[in-house]
Amino acid sequence: MSVSVDCLDRAMARTFRDRTEAGEELAAEVERRGVGADIVVAIPRGGLPLGRAVADSLDLPLDIVVAKKIGAPGNPEYAIGAVATDGSVWRNEAAFQGSRVDEEYFEQQRQVEAENAREKADRYRTASTEPNFAGKRVLVVDDGVATGSTMRACIQRLRNADAARIIVAVPVGPPDSIDELRDMADEVVCLETPSSFGGVGQFYADFAQVSDEEAIEYLEEGS
Repeated sequence: MSVSVDCLDRAMARTFRDRTEAGEELAAEVERRGVGADIVVAIPRGGLPLGRAVADSLDLPLDIVVAKKIGAPGNPEYAIGAVATDGSVWRNEAAFQGSRVDEEYFEQQRQVEAENAREKADRYRTASTEPNFAGKRVLVVDDGVATGSTMRACIQRLRNADAARIIVAVPVGPPDSIDELRDMADEVVCLETPSSFGGVGQFYADFAQVSDEEAIEYLEEGS
């Protein structure tokens, strides 16, 4: 597959006012580069304010793609993988080996987190159904990536759904994670790739948690 990326690698990066501003800037960059898409999908919850701004700017429908992190035993914040609603899984082999997790644990957690992802997707979509991604150019949006574990599972989910083209669009991410996403996606649009990266939130003046209710409102605004 052909892959392109246009990110600025620097020690530090700009600070976005909030997720909506980041989404507006992301949409402007997508338009500037002439990236074509048929639908925008956001990774909830933090991706939905950006997804709404991007979808509105590009006059595209907005939906979601959901994945849940698979945490290491005794350390759930340490991702050894991630799984999407259909069971599509990405496994961090280095973390898997380093944490000495066995296959039985991983499979059990994959099933548990896949069900959690499905429940979350059903809750957000309310009465609507998942769109058919087959043959579609899908623009996947989030508020940033750190390790990129959930993004990778979401990309795999869209590949399994026969999406024609998958474009990842994020405001910020560390260079190594962005480079690795290039190997999975057809195109990556990223505004900032600072080498000094402590977490996505450090690049936002307002990084308040998005509630389920707020996330659903963003999703339903264009309905």
